Amino acid sequence: MTLHIPTDAVVADAFAENANTDQCAANAVPDGWMALDIGPKSIEAFRAAVLRSKTLLWNGPMGVFEMKPFQQGTIAIAQAVAEATSKGAFSLVGGGDSVAAVNQFGLADRISYVSTGGGAMLEYLEGKVLPGIAAVRG
Repeated sequence: MTLHIPTDAVVADAFAENANTDQCAANAVPDGWMALDIGPKSIEAFRAAVLRSKTLLWNGPMGVFEMKPFQQGTIAIAQAVAEATSKGAFSLVGGGDSVAAVNQFGLADRISYVSTGGGAMLEYLEGKVLPGIAAVRG
């Protein structure tokens, strides 16, 4: 397994849609600024990784997709997941924000399975016993 982390970011001087924005290396965010989306190099690398995959589990958007200046990373990855799914990959999108993103961008029907239970899904995959499942199993 390979862990892919962002190498660049879209940064802003405020958490606002009309903030001043720039791009920089992910490990070089200027003082007083914040990373609010992945940058173009990260988008390309993540897209390539997604398109090579046969099984995809996505939990969490790439940035503040609710604000137009910071949604490009999430849109690109959502589109890549949908494209990989159309080519035979199994895709599971979990968590309320991720589900909101694929719905907002009109891609939910191109994902194999969409679940609002993000944290619980990750705990289940980790092997933890979930109280609701334990109650049903008795």
